[in-house]
Amino acid sequence: MRIVVTGGGGFVGSHLCEALLRRGDAVCCVDNFCTGEPANVAHLHASPRFRLIRADVTVPFDVPGPVDAVAHLASPASPPDYHRLPLETLAVGSHGTENALRLAERHGARFLLTSTSEVYGDPEVHPQPERYWGHVNPIGPRSVYDEAKRYAEALSTAYRRSLGVDVGIVRIFNTYGPRMRPYDGRVVSTFIRQALAGEPLTLYGDGSQTRSFCYVDDLVRGLVAMLDSDRPGPVNLGNPSERTVRELAELVLHSTESASRIVHRPLPVDDPARRRPVIDAAVEQLGWVPRVPLDEGLRHTVAWFAARSATRSAALPSPVPVEA
Repeated sequence: MRIVVTGGGGFVGSHLCEALLRRGDAVCCVDNFCTGEPANVAHLHASPRFRLIRADVTVPFDVPGPVDAVAHLASPASPPDYHRLPLETLAVGSHGTENALRLAERHGARFLLTSTSEVYGDPEVHPQPERYWGHVNPIGPRSVYDEAKRYAEALSTAYRRSLGVDVGIVRIFNTYGPRMRPYDGRVVSTFIRQALAGEPLTLYGDGSQTRSFCYVDDLVRGLVAMLDSDRPGPVNLGNPSERTVRELAELVLHSTESASRIVHRPLPVDDPARRRPVIDAAVEQLGWVPRVPLDEGLRHTVAWFAARSATRSAALPSPVPVEA
C-alpha cells in the first residue's frame, strides 16, 4: 500500500513509518516538525519508497500519487507541548483532522485516527473500556489536547456515517521507547534523563497515581493491525499492566544504576489518578496484545538515551582554556 502518515516525524509517527517501510509499503510522511524531529526519519530517506513533505496539516494539503490509507498522528502530545502550543493543538485536532479526512475521502482510502486515553480525563470508571464517555474538564489546563482529540473522534465518526469514509479510531495509552524527546515532559523520558544526569527524579504528588506503559514497538503493531482492518473502533491500545509512578521511578533508577534521589512536587491540576485500558476489543478484533515487559522496554529506552547523550557529548567542542 501507499500510506500517508501525518506527524510521521514524531516519536510514534517515525516508528510507524519505519514499520510500514519494513513490510514493503510506500510511505509519505507529512510533518511541519513543530514537535517532531527531522532526525527521527533521516535514516528513511535512503528508501525509494519514502517521501517527506514538510507541511502544516491545518492548511488544506494534498500529496501526489495514489493514497491507500491515511494515518493521522499529527498533534502535540505532551503537556509542555500543548501548553506551549494551545491554539495549534486545537487547530490540528479540528482543521488538521478534517484536512486529513478529506484526503482520505478523495482517494477512497482507509483513515486511521490516533486518539488518546486523555479522552477519558480523570476517569471515574476503572479500568477504562471504550464505552466509557470520560470525565474531562473542558476548560482545564489539559483541555486543549483532551477536547481536540474528542472533537477529532466526533468529526471522524461523522465522516464515516455521512460520507462513507473508511474510518478507524484507536485510543493510545502511555507509550514509551527510543526517540522520545528528553524534555518532552512525559514521565518516562523525564525520569530517564534525570537519572542518567544524576539529577533528582521529580515525582509529582505521592507517586501513587497509576499509568499503563506500552512499549512503542507493541503500539505500532496495533496501529498497523488497525490500518489493515475495516474496524471503526474506537479501540484501546495500551498495556493493561498498571504501575504506580513511584514504581516506575524505582525501575528507572535500577535500569540506569543511578544514585539519584526522588523529590516530590505538587500534583498538577487535572492529573489523572488512575489509568488502565480494557483491551478486550483489541484482542478480539485485531488479535493484538502487548508483548514487551516494562523492564525490558526500559532497558532498550535507557540504552537509546545513553547512546544519544554520549553522541552529543562527543560532538561538543573541547572547552577553551581561560586565563585567570
